[in-house]
Amino acid sequence: MQRFPTAFLSIIACAAIAGCTDKANNPVAPTSSAQISSSLQRSEGSDEFQGEDDDSDSAYTLAVIGDTPYGPIKLAEFPALTAKINADPRVRLVAHLGDIKAGKNALCTNEYINMIRGLFDGFTDPFAYTPGDNEWTDCHSSKGNGDYTPTERLQYVRTVFFPEAGRTLGVNSMRVVTQADDPSNSDYVENTMWRKARVEFAMLNITGSNNDLAAWGPVPADAGNYPSQAAEFASRAQANSAWLEKTFARAEQTHAVGVILMFQADMWDPAEPTLTGFDALVQQIGMLAKEFGKPVLLLEGDSHKFNVDNPYSTSSTLHALHPSTPVVDNIMRIVVEGSDAGRTEYLRLNVDPRKKSSALFSWERVPLN
Repeated sequence: MQRFPTAFLSIIACAAIAGCTDKANNPVAPTSSAQISSSLQRSEGSDEFQGEDDDSDSAYTLAVIGDTPYGPIKLAEFPALTAKINADPRVRLVAHLGDIKAGKNALCTNEYINMIRGLFDGFTDPFAYTPGDNEWTDCHSSKGNGDYTPTERLQYVRTVFFPEAGRTLGVNSMRVVTQADDPSNSDYVENTMWRKARVEFAMLNITGSNNDLAAWGPVPADAGNYPSQAAEFASRAQANSAWLEKTFARAEQTHAVGVILMFQADMWDPAEPTLTGFDALVQQIGMLAKEFGKPVLLLEGDSHKFNVDNPYSTSSTLHALHPSTPVVDNIMRIVVEGSDAGRTEYLRLNVDPRKKSSALFSWERVPLN
């Protein structure tokens, strides 16, 4: 077990997956804080988590996956991975960091997206998901993924995976705070937040393909019926910035012992030609984490290879990839294994608020076989 340093043949019916659950679960009822928008400030007087929050000192364990299922082999393995996670007695929530298919030559059809939703419904525990670039940003003909407008695909993804604002998927779903309740950013039903074991958890729609600045290429004739790429980027940038502010403000208000941020993009992937779409986010996360002063864990996918590091450290070769990156010692980043090439596994992440700050987070990589 590693500790926070001090420093998916044929498609298997979804009903069969649901029958693979071994574990019984009890159903669950259906930059600085001064910059928070006025709508967010007004919410500070009430606890939106009431009824689902858990500020006890009991440990909390989740399974983290991402960039899966990619291709026929991983798709065939996904029911077995689901069953293995369901059978893990410690896991209380499953988090998927986005990318439900390959990024090239993998059609973004309604049928495929609906099938993946059926697979996700096989998870017994609450299932929290954030979209990846492969299921919307990269859904255009230049990538061989079909003749779609990416923002139309994002709307469809929201319809399929977020049918009820403020509630996760999973047999035993869980209420979460959703940005859909913020009138200024109400489209972003996928940006969610919850609190367990005195730690603030937040999911954000931060995607690869340079955070949707990589050119879409040709789009269908009806593309004008949907937000343009420029409008999409600006709107999501505003929403994510506000959600980050809210996350850390809630952490301060509730005296959280740590923060976990979950999103798809590897904002420090040196294999990418440009990472400029992440500059502002990297700076904001760094400044908020530095001000918070307690452990902050970033969970990402996108680059497919398991990795643990701190790109905010001056000793990291990644520190200079974004201009004006602050130096922050209390950040740790984990990139989960994924894609068709990586080992099929999940990350068992444990949060124990009884431990000293340097040991608040611990993890194990759990292979399927």
